[in-house]
Formats: sequence, structure tokens, C-alpha cells
Amino acid sequence: MFRLNRAVRFVWQAGPGLTLVGLILLLLRGLLPLLTLYLMKLIVDAVTLALSAPDKTAALREVGLLIGIAAGVAILNTLLQLAADLVREYQSGAVTDHMYNILHAKSIQVDLQYYENPQYLDTLHRAQQEGPARPTMVLDSLVRVGQSSISLVAVSALLLSFHWSMALVLFAAALPGVLVRLGYSRKVFRWQRERTPAERRANYLNWILTVHTHAKEIRLFDQGRIFMERFRDLRRRLRLERLEIVKKRAIKDLAVQTGGTLVVFGSFAFIAYRAIQGTITLGDMVMYFQAFQRGLGFFRGMLGGMAQLYEDNLFLSNLYEFLDLGTKVNDPPHPLPVPRPLKKGLVFDRVSFRYPAGKRMVLREISLALAPGEVVALVGENGSGKSTLVKLLCRLYDPLKGSITLDGMDLREFDRKALRREISVIFQDYAQYHMTARENIWFGNIDSPTEDKRIEEAALCAGAHEPISQLPKGYETILGKWFEDGEELSIGEWQKVALARAFFRKAQIIVLDEPTSAMDAMSEYKILKRFHQLLEGRSAILISHRFSTVRNADRIFVFKNGTIIENGSHERLIQLGGEYARLFEKQAQHYR
Repeated sequence: MFRLNRAVRFVWQAGPGLTLVGLILLLLRGLLPLLTLYLMKLIVDAVTLALSAPDKTAALREVGLLIGIAAGVAILNTLLQLAADLVREYQSGAVTDHMYNILHAKSIQVDLQYYENPQYLDTLHRAQQEGPARPTMVLDSLVRVGQSSISLVAVSALLLSFHWSMALVLFAAALPGVLVRLGYSRKVFRWQRERTPAERRANYLNWILTVHTHAKEIRLFDQGRIFMERFRDLRRRLRLERLEIVKKRAIKDLAVQTGGTLVVFGSFAFIAYRAIQGTITLGDMVMYFQAFQRGLGFFRGMLGGMAQLYEDNLFLSNLYEFLDLGTKVNDPPHPLPVPRPLKKGLVFDRVSFRYPAGKRMVLREISLALAPGEVVALVGENGSGKSTLVKLLCRLYDPLKGSITLDGMDLREFDRKALRREISVIFQDYAQYHMTARENIWFGNIDSPTEDKRIEEAALCAGAHEPISQLPKGYETILGKWFEDGEELSIGEWQKVALARAFFRKAQIIVLDEPTSAMDAMSEYKILKRFHQLLEGRSAILISHRFSTVRNADRIFVFKNGTIIENGSHERLIQLGGEYARLFEKQAQHYR
């Protein structure tokens, strides 16, 4: 019925020792209620006998002893409860952290294509909702079922000694409430899956309203009111829909609870009748009635726990759906070593590609080569396929047709991590890490020590050393304003830090996508003037709309509609008078 084995395995992996301690406490707490009931019977019977006993002192001594034992059992139960709560607190935190680790590991494992797919983002959203907390809820439900079952078995044996019908009455009183719970769980599960896109839209609007990236435009264009209204409308609609489901459950619960109450007091009447007839003692009456009440509670707890497990199982399917996502860009079973140093270089041979969720061919029959130590540039209008080519080079995707080789060996024959260590890429939408300036550069090669002197050398090459040195704590200054004592950089300074990150990675191929787009003219001039020297013999691919950046490349490839229409040096392409010359002339007009 349930697919809970994975959830239980998650709990065990997070803390096997804590799980074992929890099981022991579960067994002890499950048996204590029977002992408490029996002691209550002995106390009531002892008091009844003491009323007519000639020696009141001895009778009081016996009653006092029994009450003392009952108090000791109550204290023991309290200690066990506190110990169980402590274990649960530790275990809950361990399981939550373990699940975050699993979610993070899967998030960085899945192919990049998933992040460009709204259905995947729905799946990720549901997994993030359920992953951290739901396995702990499974644990709580299993504990509830286990403890209630142990106590129920003990109490049921006691009730069967009174009358066989008591077990049937318990079942009849508790079952309807469980059926209501199961139906409610299915409805909530279906509703949540259907409303995931709406919840993500609400989260997106909340993000827009609260992060710094949109703060300036929200104020300048007075957008805040619009986004607040849209967020409020979405949340109100979601809240009212869920409330409607809860209201229907509440009505059914009222009927079920009323019926259960009538059953409890009807059973009490039957037990009292047997006591009046003299069939059982007054102590027996108290014990059996309490046993029935507790038994009903244990039975409801067991069935309720099972209903909760059913609900957990439904919602855990959201987590499993995410964890079971497959990958298409995989490592070969026996990867070849990446050649170092490169002798023949990089070759794209008739490469074609379209994105998995798209219909348009983004690249068509692309062929180009990059020799060791060579600098090539890719130019063309937006959407012509330049950045996509780089994604294929990094094996973020694999070509639909054709091949990409290093020294004659297909990229698919290499281990992905080993391949990517030989490629240093800074995309146009480079990351801004709100951490220290040193770490921002060090992230380019985390295999090096954080105190590596080459960090400052890379910053010097990229023109980032001077602005970093002027910060309050130099390279130990936190960049950005997300955290205390952080210092914000200009867009151009952030780009220099990103460029330093690319230089710090001792890769054989460097890819720079619009590397100087945010820099001032002087900074761009300084970097480009000694660009070949900065590369230190490494190959480079430059992507830029600024011809000042690409004109000194050894060769320039002109992209249009996913194909290469021209290639050659700057001088040759100008003489050719084609697309490159047209674009160059259009840009040059602004400087005359």
C-alpha cells in the first residue's frame, strides 16, 4: 500500500543510533499504559476493601504503597516522554539537514535543460516543499502507529477478558474518522499538484518585491502596488480554495466525532451496569472504562497514523518524482584522460542542436576549429547561437548531430568534471557571490588553497586588484549588500572580479562571453592591449558585440540564424564586405 521504504531509509541514514534509541523508547512507552491501568484498578479495589477493613492502618499502608508505585510509573512515563522528545528533536534536525543535502546533490546533478523547463520547476518546487520535512513526518507517524499498536494490543487483551464485543465497538468508533482523513488527504494532494504553478507565481512575485535586483525599477516605475495586488489575489484564491476543502472535512469530522462520543458513553453504561450487577468490582469498572477510553484513543492513533502515512506517501511521491529524474548528459563507463597539453586543439564538426523543449534548430552544421594558443571570436546578432555553442563545449548539453573533439577525441569520451577543469568560462550573466572578494576569485579553481597568491595575480590581470584593494578589508571584504559589512561594487567592477575568476582557473581553454561589456573604455583598452599575454599560451573563445574586443582575434566567426556565414581575420572580413563589414561599419559610425 505504501512506498515508505525510501523515507524510512532516509531517516535511518540521517541517524541510525538515534533511530535505535527511539525504537527502545517507543516500546517502553507503549507498555506503560497497561501498567497504569492495572495500578488504578488495584488502588480502587484497595480503597473499597479499606472501607470495611477492621485494621485501617494496614489498609492505608497498602493504598499508599500502590499510590507511590503509580506515582513512580507516572514519573517514569514523564522521563520517557522527555527523552523521546529530545531524541525526536535531534533526529528531526538531522533528517531535515540530510534531506537538504540530498536535494542539493540532485539539483546540481540534473541536466541544465531541466532548469529551462517550467514542468521541472514545478517538480522542484514540490520537492523543496516536501523533501526537508516530510520524512520526519513519516518518522512521527511510524512512531505513533508503533506506540499505539503496542498499547492497543495490551489494552485489547484486557478488554477481551471483560467482553468480546469491546474490540468490535472500538473498531466501529474509530474507523469512520480514518476514512474521512484518507479522503481529505487525496483531495489536498490533487489540489496542491494542480495549484503548483500558481504557488510558484506567488513566490516569484514575493521574490520580486523583496530582493535588491528589482528594487530600483519597482520604485522608479511605481510597480510595487501592481505586484502586491497580484500576489495578494493569488494567495487569497489559494487560501479560499484550501479553506473550502477544510470546511467540508470539518462537517464530516463533526458527525464522526459525535458518533464516537455516543459509542464511548454507551460502553460506559454497559460497564457500569455490569458493576451494579456485581459481576465486576468497582476497581474493575474504573479500569475497564479507562481501558476502553484509552483503547479507543490508541486505535484512533494507530489508524490516524496509518492515514497520515498514506498522506505522507502521496506527498512523498513529489519528492521521489524529483529524485528519480534521469540525466541525458552522462559520463562514459570508461572515460579517457583529457589531453594536457592540447596538441591538435578543439574541433566542432558539422554540429547541429536544438533545445529539448524547443522546435527551432539553434545551431545548424557548425564547423570550426581552435588550435592550441589561438584566439577566436564569435560575433553575430542575439540569438544566433554563439552562447549555445559554448554550452555544448562545456557538455551542459550534447549535440543533436555532429561531434566536438579535443585532439581528435569526442568530448563524450571524457569525464565531465575532468573536461570542465580544462575550460574556464565566464558567461554574460556571470554569478555575483555575496562572499569575500578572495572567495569570488577562488571559486574559479576550488582545488587551490584559498590563500593562493595567484588570486591576486588573476585580479591584477583582470583589473580587479585596484578596486578590491580600496575596500575596507581588501580581499577579505564581503561583496554585495546581502550580509553585514558587505560592500557593493559597480557593474564594471563585478565584471572584473568575474574575469579574474576565469583567469585564476588554469584551464587550457578560456571562454569569455561579453568580457568587457560593463567596463569603461580605459579598463577595456588596458585588458585588450595585453590580452594575448594574459592568456599565457592558452586558447580562447571571445563572444562580443563590441568589435574593439574581437578585432585582434586570430580568426573571427560570424554567426547568423544558427550557422557560420563568414570567417577570417578582421582585415579579411572587412575586405570581404559582407555581414561582418556591415556590422562593423554600423558600430563605427557612433565613434565618428
